[in-house]
Amino acid sequence: MPVEKSLDIKLKKIHENPNCNEFILADAKDPDLSAGIAAPGKSPEYYGQEGKFRSLEEFREQIRLLVRQGHIDVMLMSPHTNGILTIEERLFDNSHVTPAARANDTTDIHVIRGGVYPRQPSVPMRTTTIDHIQCGKYACEPQDRVIGANLGLYSVTFTNDTERDRHTLQEFKAFRLEAEAKGFRYFLEVFDPNVPGVVDPKLLGGFINDHICRALGGVPSAGRPLFLKIVFHGPKSMEELVHYDPHLVVGILGGAAGTTYDAFKLLEEAKKYGAKISLFGRKINNAENQLAFVEFLHLIAGGKISAEEAVRAYHGVLQGLGIKPYRALDKDMEIQTSVLGYLLPPGTKRQVSLGSAYSAGQSVSQAVATVSGQTPKTSSAGHLPPSDNFPKLPDGSIDFAKMTPAQKVAYQKSRWDKVFG
Repeated sequence: MPVEKSLDIKLKKIHENPNCNEFILADAKDPDLSAGIAAPGKSPEYYGQEGKFRSLEEFREQIRLLVRQGHIDVMLMSPHTNGILTIEERLFDNSHVTPAARANDTTDIHVIRGGVYPRQPSVPMRTTTIDHIQCGKYACEPQDRVIGANLGLYSVTFTNDTERDRHTLQEFKAFRLEAEAKGFRYFLEVFDPNVPGVVDPKLLGGFINDHICRALGGVPSAGRPLFLKIVFHGPKSMEELVHYDPHLVVGILGGAAGTTYDAFKLLEEAKKYGAKISLFGRKINNAENQLAFVEFLHLIAGGKISAEEAVRAYHGVLQGLGIKPYRALDKDMEIQTSVLGYLLPPGTKRQVSLGSAYSAGQSVSQAVATVSGQTPKTSSAGHLPPSDNFPKLPDGSIDFAKMTPAQKVAYQKSRWDKVFG
């Protein structure tokens, strides 16, 4: 019997109660439809060697590990990687993680050495096809459309130019109609204009919000996106879009890698003002340890730890694993991304000094306990409580809502001990 996907469970709860605490985590592992050799990211084993990148196979191994970890709800891949992991390896068959593939690749994401495409007005294009995503070949038989991914990302970039934006909307319409005919689900990414000066920066959030509302006004339920992926333009823009239509599920993209605090605080702030999804790509892919990084995103999304506490605890985990962080703790607590600039006094840069309340050898749960002032309970033998001591639901699964802080810490430690030993 197929495993029910956590994405579908959470979306159902969100539509039933838009004010619920559900939050969806997605990892955007699709950079090979944007960049070239550098797409998999720098290899962490070569800190001192510029230009040393992971291979595609090393990149895909990170995807396998994250899917098996289980904190990600959606794994976005290129159609090529989707064909290998979803169709050939059947990675997602017994997983609650939903596979997805990038369904188009507008020219503003063509990051090519020597190229200037991202600086030119975006042109819509599709390298792949819906059939290639669904079944891995030119034309799918009806029964084959469930073999691959049945969720895709379609992106649009508006440049405030009548003819270009009309062309963008017409291409989006063609994709929607094909998707509806083939039973293909999608989510919509709306990039900021990639041409400088076409929109007053103070009006950019409103420009994007109005484009979204207008573009979807002519789309009935059968053709609407499952959710959105947009730049976080601050509290006002997020709140007005969520208020406009509570069933227009809004997700935020991560943008540049930045500091660890950039990523953690961005998720926390976006959720605070109504976002229900984070779709981070470079922020996860460039982390010193992706599994630990995603673990903390999961804890922040669940309201179990603050962004500030998470950065400190993350550094404790890195030290425990013997991994040198890219930045010292105080530097990793700086805000570098402009979308969080509203948190800073004018003309200043935030730097939070949290001291060094972490120690070598800590697991994620131990680091969380340190910053939260919690102490995991142990048995007389000094071991963490067995799972039998956790509160249970009628079906025998763990009731996380009734767990004490110490039990949550113990549960997290048991998960990470399986990964790191």
